[in-house]
Amino acid sequence: MEAESEPYVRLATMRQLHQAVADLNTARSLADTLQSVADGIVTGLGYELGCVNLVRPDGDLVVAAFAGNSAAESLITGRVGSRASWERRLSMGEAWDELRFIPHSEGWVLLDDDVPQWHTDGPEPRFEDEWHPLDRLYAPMYASGGGLDLLGVISVDRPRNGRRPGAWGREALQMYASQAAIAISNARLRANMQRALVRLEREQQALRASEESFRQAFEYAPSGMAIAEMGGDQRGRLLRTNDALCRLLGRPASVLRRYSFADLVHPEDIGTLLRTSAEGGRAELRLGRRDGTYLWVSLRNSVVADTTDGPRFLLTHVEDIEERKRNELNLAHRASHDALTGLPNSAELRSRLAARLCERPHSAVTSSVVEALDAAYGDLESAALGYGTGYEAEVAPGVGPYDHHVHIVAPDPDRDDGTKGLAVLFCDLDGFKSINDRFGHHAGDAVLIEVARRLTTCVRDGDTVARLGGDEFVVLADGLGGADAADLAVRLRNAIIPPIRVDGRAVRVGASFGIGWAECGMTEEEVLHSADQRMYVEKRSRSKVHRRAG
Repeated sequence: MEAESEPYVRLATMRQLHQAVADLNTARSLADTLQSVADGIVTGLGYELGCVNLVRPDGDLVVAAFAGNSAAESLITGRVGSRASWERRLSMGEAWDELRFIPHSEGWVLLDDDVPQWHTDGPEPRFEDEWHPLDRLYAPMYASGGGLDLLGVISVDRPRNGRRPGAWGREALQMYASQAAIAISNARLRANMQRALVRLEREQQALRASEESFRQAFEYAPSGMAIAEMGGDQRGRLLRTNDALCRLLGRPASVLRRYSFADLVHPEDIGTLLRTSAEGGRAELRLGRRDGTYLWVSLRNSVVADTTDGPRFLLTHVEDIEERKRNELNLAHRASHDALTGLPNSAELRSRLAARLCERPHSAVTSSVVEALDAAYGDLESAALGYGTGYEAEVAPGVGPYDHHVHIVAPDPDRDDGTKGLAVLFCDLDGFKSINDRFGHHAGDAVLIEVARRLTTCVRDGDTVARLGGDEFVVLADGLGGADAADLAVRLRNAIIPPIRVDGRAVRVGASFGIGWAECGMTEEEVLHSADQRMYVEKRSRSKVHRRAG
C-alpha cells in the first residue's frame, strides 16, 4: 500500500516539512523558536504530541516546549530529566539512522526513570506496524546539525495515521530535527547577542561615567598626578599632568609633556627612581622645578590598562613632602651634629670611623686571600691526577678575594715607606678653662665656635672635623703619611693660636694635638683612645710657656 502511494507520500511529506521549517524561521525569541519546534511536530509532521527537551548548562535535559495536549503541557513543561537517563534511552531500541525508536516491548523498563513522560491512550495494536501507546520515538538534535555535541531531543508520540512512520516519515522527522537544531542555535545566538548588546551598552555607560569620574578626580586632585607611557620608544614620557603637578613644578602641561620623570629627577636620585617598581612602587626623591631648584616629593605608582588588551599606562601620584623632609633632615642633623658649633658630634664621629674599619687586621686579610685562592683552585698536580675537583672554598666573611672593603693600614712610624693612612688628630684646647672662669660661659662658647670655624677652614673637603665635647676636637684626614699628619697638626695649631675677639676683648687659647692612626682590626674606641693618649704625651712634653693662654 505504501509502495503504491510513494510519490504522493514524498510530495506530502516535503510540503509538510517545508511549512514546518518556514514557521521556525518566523520566531523572534528563543522561547518562540522552541514552541514553534513543538508546534511543527504536531501541525506539520502529523504527530499527536510533540515535546522539545533542551540540554541545560549542567548537562541535564529540561522540557522546554510541548504541543498537542494542554493538560500534558502544564504538567511536564519545565521538568528535568537527568543526562544519564536520556543517554540510556538513546542507546536502547532500534536505530533509524539518527532517530531512536523504542518499541513497547522494550520500553516498559523506562516507566519509572526520571525523564518526564506523557502518553496518549489507545487500543492495543492489531497490525504489526501499528503504533502502540507505549512506543517511543526520539530525534536527537546536535549543534550545527550534526556531530556529538547534543543540543536537545525531540520526542514524538502516536502518528495521526496510527502507524509507525515509514521511510519518508522517518527522514522527514530527522531532517526536521536537524533544521530545528539550527533554528534553536540561531535563536540562542540572537538572544546572546541581544544580551551582550544590552550588557555592552550598560558597560559603556558605566565606562563613560567612570572615565568622567576619573577625569574629574585627576584634574581636580589637590596633589600632583601624571600619566606616563609604559612601553615603546616613548617609555616614561609624561602624557598627561594635572594642574596641581604643574603648579608644584612651576611648568605648564604643554612643557611637561616633553619630559619624563627621569629628565626631572635630581641626579643623585636617579637610582632611586629606576629601582621603583611600576605596580605599587613608592619612592621619595627630588624633582626639578622651572627655577632650577629641587623639591622633595613622594611618588606612588600604579598601572592602568586602557582596554582589556590595550596599552598600559603608568599613573603616578606626586605629593609635596618638602616641609616634612626638611624637618626630618633638620632632626637628623641635630641628632648627629653639635648644637653649638654645628660640627659632627661624638656619635657621628664614631659612626664615620666604624664605616671605615673592619674586624680583621690587614695582615690577616692578606693571608686569608691567599689561602682562599689556594683552596679555590687546589693543587694543580692533584687535580691533574683526578684527586681534586672542587671549585669552591669556604672563606671567612669580609675577607674573600672579591671583598670590596678598602682595608686601612697605618704608616710605619720608624720609616717613611710611602704608606698612606687615615690620620686621627685629637685636639685639646690649652687655657680654655681660664677663659670660662674669667669671662663666663658666653665667652667660652664664642671661643669654641671660632675654633671650630678655624679648624674647618684648614682641612680638605672630605675630611671630618668633629667636636667630642667640652674643649676637645677630632680631625679625620684620609690619605696622609706620617709627615703629612704632622704638618697638618702644625697648621691647625697655628690657626688656633691667633687672638679671638670676644665682647671687645682679645683672648687666646693654645692647642695640643695627638696623632693616631685608624687601622682595620681596631675598634673606633681604640682608635680615639690611642690618639687621646698621644695628645696627653704631647701636652706634657711641651713647656708651659707654649701652652699658656688667656
